[in-house]
Amino acid sequence: MAISPTPSHKWLVVKLADIGDLLTITPALSLLRAARPADTVHILTTAHSAPVLPPDLCDEIILFDKFAFDRPRDLLRPANLSGALALARRLRREHYDNVLILHHLTTPFGALKYAALTLASAAPRRIGLDNSRGWFLTTRVPDHGFGAVHEVVYWLQVVDLALGAAATAPFDPANFPLRVRITAADRTWAAGQLPRGSGPRIAIHTGSGGYAPARRWDPLAFAAVADQLHRRLNAQIVLVGGRTDGVELARQAMAHPPTDLSGSTTLPRLAAVLEACDLFIGADSGVMHLAAAAGTRVLALFGPSNAAAWGPWSDRAAVLSAGSRCSPCSYVFSAVGQREGCPARTCMRLITPEAVAAAAEDMLAGRSVERATLSTPPQNRRLRILGVPVDAITWGDLRRTIAAWVGGDTPRQICTVNPEFVMVAQQDINFYNILNRADLCVADGQGLLWAARHLGSPLPERITGSDGVPLIARWAAEAGWSLFLLGAAEGVAARAAAILQEAHPGLRIAGTYAGSPAPQDEDDIVARINTSGADILFVAYGAPAQDKWIARNLPRLRVRVAAGVGGAFDFIVGVQKRAPLAWQRLGLEWLYRLIQQPWRWKRMTRLPRFVLAVLWRGRRGPTRFEGPRR
Repeated sequence: MAISPTPSHKWLVVKLADIGDLLTITPALSLLRAARPADTVHILTTAHSAPVLPPDLCDEIILFDKFAFDRPRDLLRPANLSGALALARRLRREHYDNVLILHHLTTPFGALKYAALTLASAAPRRIGLDNSRGWFLTTRVPDHGFGAVHEVVYWLQVVDLALGAAATAPFDPANFPLRVRITAADRTWAAGQLPRGSGPRIAIHTGSGGYAPARRWDPLAFAAVADQLHRRLNAQIVLVGGRTDGVELARQAMAHPPTDLSGSTTLPRLAAVLEACDLFIGADSGVMHLAAAAGTRVLALFGPSNAAAWGPWSDRAAVLSAGSRCSPCSYVFSAVGQREGCPARTCMRLITPEAVAAAAEDMLAGRSVERATLSTPPQNRRLRILGVPVDAITWGDLRRTIAAWVGGDTPRQICTVNPEFVMVAQQDINFYNILNRADLCVADGQGLLWAARHLGSPLPERITGSDGVPLIARWAAEAGWSLFLLGAAEGVAARAAAILQEAHPGLRIAGTYAGSPAPQDEDDIVARINTSGADILFVAYGAPAQDKWIARNLPRLRVRVAAGVGGAFDFIVGVQKRAPLAWQRLGLEWLYRLIQQPWRWKRMTRLPRFVLAVLWRGRRGPTRFEGPRR
């Protein structure tokens, strides 16, 4: 419902967030101001972020410490409760006509907080994003999850709907840029601090803010980039950010002394410094968004965080990422996910100083920067079972697919999915993301065939890792492909390789290695595989460790196909015995394994839980990941 042309209205805009998130709403505030210049606009935000707001975007800023209410038990503290009641009374006295909630309702507790806030205001119109938790909103914009559109676009959509679809220009950075407060005094101060050499000024931010340090890149890598750009372009390096961001490590490692302004600027002064620079280089952070708002070129480094949601909102920006299949792992679908990333942090380590320096030179020269990506898995043949994709293929399809991939130039990941995988993925969002991004997810389990029939999309046949390794070995011997066997206990992979070569004369085994999925072993193992020249990599670390290892390292592997195969090597050498064929056909392989290994009984409880979950949710993923049913 559109608001009436007159009289003037009073708006409360809620964005209780840090610097970067607050900057993402400035285009929406500009749209509101342009459409309703006579209206009164108040913004409820945090004290730390408020200084970045240009004064013309609102009439008053109301400060509130949202971090005091991050957990339900925080409500029990008398001081917090007193502050919340005081805010409620203040909002009621203002008599707002409209409240804009510019937040995702990611958690039930978060939704409850914003419901309490909006209802306390008694505003007749309450507008925001809805993922089925927005029962308290009167006007709703569908929330399709993080990264479905950029955060800036979400907030523009909310304001646009509140105004009755008033925007006529496309929602892009050219028409709706970020805004930041910079005064003439700030610019004068910045001019007095910045270097005056002949080369380009390049601001480097080594931090990522306090929220998620997993987003940070190595300070020594920043130092290497700075030195390379100084040597090649006579670049004048300016270090910005806080004193705890690794600045000291980077500064000490630089061969050429930089201008160090870290810890010595207010937010508006920092914006003025960035405005006067030719390029900003840094990871995902509020300072990155500040640079985009200041109008400078931005080269942003992304790993665990979601660039589709929070990449720099600018037509003078580029994003560099390693292309790991497990990245992003935070704020994906409708979940917070792995805010701190994983212990390996491979996605950030795989971004090299050479790649960053080359991209910086390209940007300064006006050339485009290609973002590192991997292939997009096909969706047309994918059935989702509890949110996990399963591809409807036959063994013949698999052979043709592998042949095409081996002849290509892009590494591909195959996951062999069974009911246990699916149930583990319901609790592990990183594993859930990896399965959804794998190039191929094959049905390794009778339970998946049953689930597919139940859902009305029967799968043609079961494709198991245990059967697949010997079969692919046969195809490899015929086609001249080479294999690398990684994982299992010491010596098992080598014995499995010898058995496969005896069964398939001419089979080329490029290498075998037990290794481990530990992060500290990754570099050595990847080097072994790449040196071997293998076409196909089998990884037998067990799920989900094997699939996570492949996903982290796929961008730097020179193989063309990598597949997790669980206990396949053990079956080949006889360490474990597979169920007789009759048991397999009856779908009782799980029972045979339980008889052989009774200590697996706890794992086997996932099977009845899988059946119940399929009967209850069918194709839908867990609510904690994908949000409530819309």
